[in-house]
Amino acid sequence: MRPVTLFTGQWADLPLEELLVMVSEMGFDGVELACWGDHFEVEKAVGMTLAEYIDGLDVDETAGQVYRQAKWKLLDDLSLNCFAISAHLVGQATCDMITPRHQAILPPAVWGEGVSVFPGEIGYEAEEAEQIRKRAASMMEMTAIAARLFMNDKPDSLKAESDWGVEEAVVNGFTGSPIWAYTYSFPPVSQAVYQAGYAKMAERWIPILDVFHEEGVRFALEVHPTEIAFDIESANRTLEALEHREEFGFNFDPSHLIWQGVDPADFIEAFPDRIYHVHMKDAEVTTKGVTSGLIGGTSEFGATGRAWDFRSIGRGGVNFTSIIRALNKAGYNGPLSVEWEDPDMDREHGAAESCKYVKGVDFPTSQIAFDGQFEQASKA
Repeated sequence: MRPVTLFTGQWADLPLEELLVMVSEMGFDGVELACWGDHFEVEKAVGMTLAEYIDGLDVDETAGQVYRQAKWKLLDDLSLNCFAISAHLVGQATCDMITPRHQAILPPAVWGEGVSVFPGEIGYEAEEAEQIRKRAASMMEMTAIAARLFMNDKPDSLKAESDWGVEEAVVNGFTGSPIWAYTYSFPPVSQAVYQAGYAKMAERWIPILDVFHEEGVRFALEVHPTEIAFDIESANRTLEALEHREEFGFNFDPSHLIWQGVDPADFIEAFPDRIYHVHMKDAEVTTKGVTSGLIGGTSEFGATGRAWDFRSIGRGGVNFTSIIRALNKAGYNGPLSVEWEDPDMDREHGAAESCKYVKGVDFPTSQIAFDGQFEQASKA
């Protein structure tokens, strides 16, 4: 059976040591470590600052080893594993039109002096914003290095637990998007504008993927509104722009597809060899009392009148059985990582019940036809 892990991104307010005890008690097999809070700090894991990396200093593989091994000890002491780290926040800044709201999600080393106004289109070309995007790109390169070093330091006791996780190193995350503001095409947007946006993303990400290739690490984009890929069509365009680089695939998350009207299982079937990681997350769509439509409007998550919201796993509209069947057909044997979000439920209760639900809904693929007994009997 696939390992069931917890994505720690929604728990970054808690020290990792405290959170891991809870994770173990909830019954999880491990964690997907977020690169914020104290859960996984890229600069400490690599043993150098972002400025030193940008200046071209060579990476010393032993520099961050004490930090990395301390993380593994926390995990190993609780019999918890880790198969991926996640850099959603920094990744968002690599291709976005940078505005002051990005300061809330970026580490100071990437934000720097920042930008002070909401410049719209002009912001994408403004020098201050471009420097932030460049620093974010360099941090993503460092994240690939950190992931490889971290997975290399995995203790033998945890390697033995999973055939899948021994050699793999996966970084999940976002890319941001230079064209998200144009996805509702009015005033009319030409295909040339969209194509230029995909070309801009490729220009930024191909050098990043070169580092991922050198390190033997895969990047898994979480297909998500506000990213360059947010549904099946845009995911195809992204792969084409990147010339189908093997280092680039997807962190499948059904909750972001269902409210767009995209069947999550169809996404897996469209990209069976590009599912590099899986988030188990639920969402519910309703027509009852709706005052804020499917695009969300100006309402906050959990607000009365929303047409959709995230739900604890098994309490929304996602058909997880069809997802497991599709993953089995795709040959995906990696972790099922619970990304827990439900604005109306206590998170500890929700995460614990989600762990139990995912373990109950997962099943191995059949090795024989259910009616194969008759064929065997005819040969006897």
